[in-house]
Amino acid sequence: MNETAHSAMIELTYREAVREAIGDALRRDSRVFLMGEDVGRYGGCYAVTKGLQAEFGPERIRDTPLSESGFTGAGIGAAMAGMRPIVELMTVNFSLLALDQILNSAATVRHMSGNQFGVPLVIRMATGAGRQLAAQHSHSLEGWYAHIPGIKVLAPATLEDARGMLWTALEDPDPVLIFENIMLYNMSGRLAPDAGPVGIGKATIRRAGSNISLITYGGSLWKTLDAAAELAKEGIDAEVIDLRTLRPLDDATIVASVKKTRKAVIVDEGWRSGSLAAEVCTRIVEQAFWDLDGPVGRVCSEEVPIPYARHLEIAAIPQVAKIAAAAKAALGRA
Repeated sequence: MNETAHSAMIELTYREAVREAIGDALRRDSRVFLMGEDVGRYGGCYAVTKGLQAEFGPERIRDTPLSESGFTGAGIGAAMAGMRPIVELMTVNFSLLALDQILNSAATVRHMSGNQFGVPLVIRMATGAGRQLAAQHSHSLEGWYAHIPGIKVLAPATLEDARGMLWTALEDPDPVLIFENIMLYNMSGRLAPDAGPVGIGKATIRRAGSNISLITYGGSLWKTLDAAAELAKEGIDAEVIDLRTLRPLDDATIVASVKKTRKAVIVDEGWRSGSLAAEVCTRIVEQAFWDLDGPVGRVCSEEVPIPYARHLEIAAIPQVAKIAAAAKAALGRA
């Protein structure tokens, strides 16, 4: 990037990048509106929507009752009627109250109507642990939603994706779920003021390497990159893949990396049993078994409800040291 382009970049947080994306969408398309709990006057539980109601009014930034099933259903109806709603669910744990609407309505309408109707709905929600919000606000359940046909599941980990994925999602004719890891909201960086849409459905290699493939997404990306930096000090050249889209998974990028490095570790903040990591592991085994030089490793959250106590919360979820240790174990250097 040249000096002029760099100077044109603006400094902002992940939270602000999402806010800019929502504001851009509202200005660009009169059909777009946002609704959810405390998104208006309060500005959102994570301050993502702060100031938007003052600019766009209560018709387009709608505070809702505490009924995830109710306002998600309203979003589905609005989408089917031609609007482009963004539904904000406060946390992935609370999204389970809307699971019937998401699974049995949004994801199935196109199929059950014989392609007569679609549901161009975007649902955003916070996911992940690390802020001592205890077990009912801290789990990573995006892997559950990646199990459902009929929807797309996105996990933006960078400022570019946080801003650009929403644009692309709103142009999709079918439901798109966006999972924002709570530990990323305060992350800051530089972004072009005119940053536009980004593609979805493709993974990205965030760090090229030759010794082992570290495959992850969302909030765990930055821990994985830090682990790769620590491994480099020991002469281990780790490649880091950001999945970005959890449904559909980009098998081609994953398999190409594994065929090159011949070793793999998957980092997933979900629980190990029935995890997204297990699905990625299986696809590697199905498509690249004979290219592997050893078992595929996994670093996942401990199989407990996420604790409130700070030291226990840290111990329960993937950390840099765990990721590095798993990589060294896969390479026989534990």
